[in-house]
Amino acid sequence: MSIAELSALSLLGLLAWFWFDSLKARETGIAAARNACEREGVQLLDETVAGRSLRLARDEDGRMAIRRAYDFEYSGSGFDRYRGSVVLLGREVTMLDITEHRSTVRQLFP
Repeated sequence: MSIAELSALSLLGLLAWFWFDSLKARETGIAAARNACEREGVQLLDETVAGRSLRLARDEDGRMAIRRAYDFEYSGSGFDRYRGSVVLLGREVTMLDITEHRSTVRQLFP
């Protein structure tokens, strides 16, 4: 096996790992968004999250990990749409925000 073949095979393996890792992280993001929406009594729209950003960051132990940010939409009444977000560092949820509907209610009824 030549160096070029070995490099191509390694690159293909790395891409396959990244794809499967991204799918698992997305599933974690969907589950976190769904659980947060259930706790708040709102509906997760489309039952999915959309990738917003991807970068390397350090975790609490100083190790490099992939930081993924996802956006999703939810509704309080079925007639409105709000944007929420979830951030994962590796496979751990580090931030989840679904507070936009609360600020809108406060503005309507001071």
